[in-house]
Amino acid sequence: MVRVVVADDEPLITAGIRTVLESADDIEVVATVADGGAAVAEAVRHRPDVVLLDITMPVLDGLGALGELRRQAPDVRAVMLTSFGTESNVLQALQDGAAGFVLKHCAPDELIRAVRAAHNGDAYLSAEVTRLVLGMVTPVAGRRQQAAARLAVLSPRESEIAALVAEGLSNADIGRRVHMSEPTIKTYVSRLLTKLNCANRVEVALLVRDAR
Repeated sequence: MVRVVVADDEPLITAGIRTVLESADDIEVVATVADGGAAVAEAVRHRPDVVLLDITMPVLDGLGALGELRRQAPDVRAVMLTSFGTESNVLQALQDGAAGFVLKHCAPDELIRAVRAAHNGDAYLSAEVTRLVLGMVTPVAGRRQQAAARLAVLSPRESEIAALVAEGLSNADIGRRVHMSEPTIKTYVSRLLTKLNCANRVEVALLVRDAR
C-alpha cells in the first residue's frame, strides 16, 4: 500500500482528495491535516510514502512544510497541490525537491498517477505545469549545440516522444498521438530520463527547447 498524508485547509477539498485516493486499491490515506505544521508532524509520526501538500495553508504554508519535510523526514516524497500554479511557486517547489506538482482541477486519475509516481521515485508534473515552466524559461545562447549533442543519443522514436513531451502532453495524450498504449509511452519516457540524465519530464522538455 502507498501510505499518504493529505494537507489542505479546505475540508471539502480534503474529503474529495481522500475519496479519490482511496478509490485506488493500492493507496491508503493515513492522516488528513489542515496546516503545514501538522503535515510535518504527521509525516514524522506516520512516516508515509507520500505527503500531498496544498501551497496555501495557515501556520506553515506548503513550501515551508516542504522544507521542513526535507529536514525532518527526508525519505517522504512530497507532491504539491494548488488551485493556481503561479510561476514562483512552481519553481520554488521544484528547487526544494518536490516530487510532483499538480493542479486542484486535475482529473482524479491524474492525482492517483502523481501519488504513484512519487512513491516509485519518479517526478510527476501535470502537462499544464510543464507548459508553465517552459513559458518561464528563456533559452540561453550557446546551449543549442550542447542540447543537440545530448539528444543525438536518442532513436528516431525516442526523439519523437521527447518532442511531444516538450509540447507539455501527458503520457495518455502522447499515446493517442502516436497510437501506442499509455504504459508503452511511460516506458519510453523512463528511458528518455535515463538516456538524457534528466530528473523529470520538464528537464526533457527544456532540453528539447534548447536544441531548437
